[in-house]
Amino acid sequence: MKITVVGASGLIGTRLSDSLRRSGHEVTAASLSLGVDTVTGKGLDAAIAGNDVIVDVTNAASFGDSTALDFFKASTKNLLAAAADAGVGHYLALSVVGTPRLVESDYFHAKMVQENLIRASNRPYTILRSTQFYEFISGLIDIGAQGDVFRLPPALIRPVAAADVAAFLAELTVATPLGGIVEIGGPEQFGIDELARIYLAANEDERQVITDPSTSYFGVELTDDALLPDAAARLAAETLSAWLYQSMAD
Repeated sequence: MKITVVGASGLIGTRLSDSLRRSGHEVTAASLSLGVDTVTGKGLDAAIAGNDVIVDVTNAASFGDSTALDFFKASTKNLLAAAADAGVGHYLALSVVGTPRLVESDYFHAKMVQENLIRASNRPYTILRSTQFYEFISGLIDIGAQGDVFRLPPALIRPVAAADVAAFLAELTVATPLGGIVEIGGPEQFGIDELARIYLAANEDERQVITDPSTSYFGVELTDDALLPDAAARLAAETLSAWLYQSMAD
């Protein structure tokens, strides 16, 4: 199978591209650093021509303002147009668990627009929503950083290893388009405040975590279950403790 991975230089894109190649597929790696600009369309047609599947794992450079909306609107429209011109048979995109519940946030509003554009395109598609990656826990808990403490909500989350997300994406890439949305989360559930305490302790960071339900997440106050995947979600295998152990060893 011939596959274009857009955002191939990122955390998920590199893992996905390697996995697909190991399985014998022909992968075209596309990213800004490789000369493909999805916002302007530069290099896009050449990266997609003759391929069967597009996997979009791009992300906006900024999360807290209109930049994300501008990016996802332009990028997704260009990718969908290029897919239509090339007759691509499957458009697969990575999104975020909780997106429809968090649209008051600029970033999640932008992700919702991306999903809606894909659904309205009449292209055969699959959307995978993922929970937060273990690899981004540090950034997650930084939303509550105030001096030497973290003020974080107890809202529940099922963080997941990027490798598990990439593996599920690889499965979906070579499968029949779902024409819908599927979700993935980690095997364990934590409050964000609890997750922060575990992560900081593992890194021998003695800063205190204060539970504060009013702390916003990308500009939105969280309900307890806003970040949880649905009941039908794929639950990944790697636990937080296993990932922490491996990350410390690397």
